[in-house]
Amino acid sequence: MSRIVIVDGGPRRAWNTAQMLEKVAEGALGATADRRSTPEVVPGAAGEAVGAGAAGEAVGVPGAAGEAVGAGAADEIVVEQFRLYDLDFKGCVSCFACKRVGARLERCALLDGLTPLLDAVADCDGLVIGSPIYLSEVTGLTRAFLERLCFPYLSYDKKPSSFPKRIKTGFVYTANAPEDAYGEIGYWDLFRRNGELLERLFGKSSWVLASETWQFDDYEKYASGMFDAAQRAERHATVFPQDLQRAFELGAWLLA
Repeated sequence: MSRIVIVDGGPRRAWNTAQMLEKVAEGALGATADRRSTPEVVPGAAGEAVGAGAAGEAVGVPGAAGEAVGAGAADEIVVEQFRLYDLDFKGCVSCFACKRVGARLERCALLDGLTPLLDAVADCDGLVIGSPIYLSEVTGLTRAFLERLCFPYLSYDKKPSSFPKRIKTGFVYTANAPEDAYGEIGYWDLFRRNGELLERLFGKSSWVLASETWQFDDYEKYASGMFDAAQRAERHATVFPQDLQRAFELGAWLLA
């Protein structure tokens, strides 16, 4: 049995980030033997190519936060989904328990609402994290999660990582800004740094992006004169489905 963990670091239920991650789950759960034999590779948005295809038969449908879906046969795929905004936790507290001589910690020593998610990652075969971009960064809770997830596996000895195996990982980003501004506001550097971190600690990593996203249900209710609501509506109808397809392919790629 293969386990995929999907982490939603955004606060808005059922909006852009959540929809992208649902497609990641569908891609993982829909990975069939037919896809496995003839993978169709598509480019991830400004990232590494991702392919359709994964090992094993998918079962079930995406579940609620922290809920596993799928039964336990050897060739099945189980997806566990977590919403960080549903969990009570904090970032790294600099206790250094994970760096003590003789420590055999497989994950962060701090016990709180994040512990079940960290336990799930320690046992997973693929990981995807999703976040909207706030002030040229991932959300604060996503950053706190990354601290708690990554620092225990970031070895201070000669080996680069203490994670027990190599898995594929991915990041899903949603952003309001247009892509032609990303160099100036640091988005490309952010995506690169996060990808390098995940690749160092866990294994091969990729990412997908949805830009110029549909931000409000009614733009007239908000002080948002710098945006063309009609253009955003058209983009949401024509381009966002392509973003969702790339998210689906990312999910399928995890176990390919």
